[in-house]
Amino acid sequence: QVHLEESGGGLVQAGGSLRLSCAASGRTFSGFDMGWYRQAPGKERQFLAAVNWYGGNTYYVDSVKGRFTISRDTSTNTVYLQMNDLKPEDTAIYYCAADDLGGIAGMIAEAGYWGRGTQVTVSS
Repeated sequence: QVHLEESGGGLVQAGGSLRLSCAASGRTFSGFDMGWYRQAPGKERQFLAAVNWYGGNTYYVDSVKGRFTISRDTSTNTVYLQMNDLKPEDTAIYYCAADDLGGIAGMIAEAGYWGRGTQVTVSS
């Protein structure tokens, strides 16, 4: 059973940075892709970035390219999302996800396993 647990959210001023972590357990993840999503109040869930666990290839939605960086540490089974130059519109619940079926492209739309999320609030 895949278990994903996010941490690292909080309150930050605009222009600041946060690093989110996602501790993954329960499976061997070499065949997985891992992703980060967010959902703001009243809005649909938005895909942000994904990384292939085995090869480390990454993919970003255009709106976060250059500000957000996804990475994974295979020795600790942890996925990170480094977020820089945060803006008030980045305020949302951020979710970690994993998938072993659709590839990185498939994660843009959906993932098979989800964490419970961590709140990020950016003040102006």
